[in-house]
Amino acid sequence: MMRDYVIITDSTVDLPKEYVTETLGVPYIPLSYVMDGETYEDMSGLSGKEFFDRIRAGSMPTTSQITPEQARNALEPWLKEGKDLLYLGFSSGLSGSYNSVRVAARELAEEYPEAQIITVDTLCACLGEGLLVYKAVKMKKEGKNLEEVAKWCEENKLHVCHDVTIDDLFHLHRGGRVSKATAILGSMVKVKPVIHMDNEGKLQVIGKERGRKKSLNRIVDMAVEQAKGWDNDIIMITHGDCEEDANYVAELVRKKMGIDNILINCIGTVIGSHTGPGVVAVFCMGDHR
Repeated sequence: MMRDYVIITDSTVDLPKEYVTETLGVPYIPLSYVMDGETYEDMSGLSGKEFFDRIRAGSMPTTSQITPEQARNALEPWLKEGKDLLYLGFSSGLSGSYNSVRVAARELAEEYPEAQIITVDTLCACLGEGLLVYKAVKMKKEGKNLEEVAKWCEENKLHVCHDVTIDDLFHLHRGGRVSKATAILGSMVKVKPVIHMDNEGKLQVIGKERGRKKSLNRIVDMAVEQAKGWDNDIIMITHGDCEEDANYVAELVRKKMGIDNILINCIGTVIGSHTGPGVVAVFCMGDHR
């Protein structure tokens, strides 16, 4: 008889908390951040609005990754219940969290030899990771087993396209996510950087547009191009406390891609620490990143 399995992720999926835990039924391991001397958990600390208002007022959050001990505490209860595990984790190109979980999974595999524990480095972040989790849950509901879902995720993770524009590269530079030269270039007047996630799971600046509207149009045009020939049943859009811009992008998606099923959510606090306010991104399945 096939053992039941649980799909687990981490808080950087940036889906609404209730949607992850209740609608999808996926437990998550939270990353945390420190702001103004206080430590908060991603997904249950400050709201997006409070968080970005503090950044606008000059606060500088710092984030910390999942530790092996934290990963172990999150995974082990399911193994004790006799469940197998599929962990879909935040890109190793942006955080050491995945490696911490892998360390814990290896230890647990020795202690629970009857259990199957598969970890997948999604090489995705934010709603890109969220999109992969959404697809995995859908497959599980269709009766696919642990290996089938894990194999699909491995084979398709580089088809999860992240098309991003941000207001200011300063935050990405401060967090070591882009070089100083790139940050200076991007902060020139009215130049809005366009970014994507590369095949190593790292953020790369791939262009720039003069003015906000043009950069928002550009990320949708990129998604339109990538998604050709792919059956996207949902498009996900994230924003850094700029809902109006996200709605504008959603309208363009409806018009240009003909897709009505759109999930919009404010970016999470850990990823938002590195993008700053004003980020907008579109996530879809596509031919290449």
